[in-house]
Amino acid sequence: MTATKDKTIVLAAGGTGGHMFPAEALARELLARGWTVNLVTDKRGGAFGDTLPEVAVHRIRAATLGSGLMGKVRTAVELFFGTFQARALLKRLKPTAVVGFGGYPSVPTVFAAGRAGIPVVLHEQNAILGRANRMLSGVAARIATSFPSVAGVKEADRAKLAFTGNPVRPHIAAVREVPYPAYPFDGPLYLMVMGGSQGARIFSQVIPQALALIPEHLRRRIRLSQQCRAEDLDLARQGLTEAGVVEPDLSSFFTDVPQRLADCHLAVCRAGASTVAELSAVGRPAILVPYPFAMDDHQTANAEAVSEAGAAWLIPQPAFTPQALAARLEALLTLPESLERAAGAARAWGRVDAAARLADAVESLIGVGGNGANGNHHHAVEAAE
Repeated sequence: MTATKDKTIVLAAGGTGGHMFPAEALARELLARGWTVNLVTDKRGGAFGDTLPEVAVHRIRAATLGSGLMGKVRTAVELFFGTFQARALLKRLKPTAVVGFGGYPSVPTVFAAGRAGIPVVLHEQNAILGRANRMLSGVAARIATSFPSVAGVKEADRAKLAFTGNPVRPHIAAVREVPYPAYPFDGPLYLMVMGGSQGARIFSQVIPQALALIPEHLRRRIRLSQQCRAEDLDLARQGLTEAGVVEPDLSSFFTDVPQRLADCHLAVCRAGASTVAELSAVGRPAILVPYPFAMDDHQTANAEAVSEAGAAWLIPQPAFTPQALAARLEALLTLPESLERAAGAARAWGRVDAAARLADAVESLIGVGGNGANGNHHHAVEAAE
């Protein structure tokens, strides 16, 4: 059986980048294989912008889990009406399968699909199964994971697990073949600091102080790119100027992240699912500082997995002091063998073919042989632990 344009797959995702980036990557892969793709999110959720006009976007009612009794009641009401909308939408679209990417906006569509007998694949981006996916795991026929081992999965659902990796956007995957930059024994060292979609105030505070503590001959070689929240730019710039950092490049948003990733010798980042996937897809070593208030502390679980693979160094936020970071930076930036080894481990751990593997998982579930419109797309999909 081969996919044709009258075959439809619906993607259901929360509106944040962590859910949307892998959904977009899968959408591209499915379109290339000849599928018609629809995206369902809620009214607050973003779409794929102008990059994928072929994907129709549908918005239905949904809500995150509210606090207190009234909050929970409001959530239940929104999900009820959202499920009613989703059921009507699915009846009209007649999809062959539904793929849920987590986030509460995915719940009504995935639940309605399960009730209607439509095959459901869930994709989990983190090392701990998210709350929405935990709610929906019972209706899923397959749960695709981004990590070889995922916590929070019910014993009854373990047979459904398939390790595909976390799909990254094409412009990230495109720089995978750029080799890790040669270590310049007396030249510039490229340090990239990314705070996630919301930036990270603690990076704007700690990075300048840490760089002020490292030896001047090393500090003068550092070429810093740092993403800051807009309100923290002046604070960070002043601190870096006082520290004597040469021409720091600061911005609240970088449009050329793939190139910066390709160029950097070391990154300092949060440990969100997309960040981890992009670092490993390109193969760059990092110091990971998990956001401590993430749901179920999933960023720590993500960072631990990458650290255990030898691809990163984990510093919990309470231990992320100027003194600790300065010591770590000085040690790493003067030990090129450690950086190169971690870069190789990151690249080996990364799954740049995750979108194809996820598409294979979807197609194999519905009886398509994994050899879509672009020729042989077969990838082994491993069982997760």
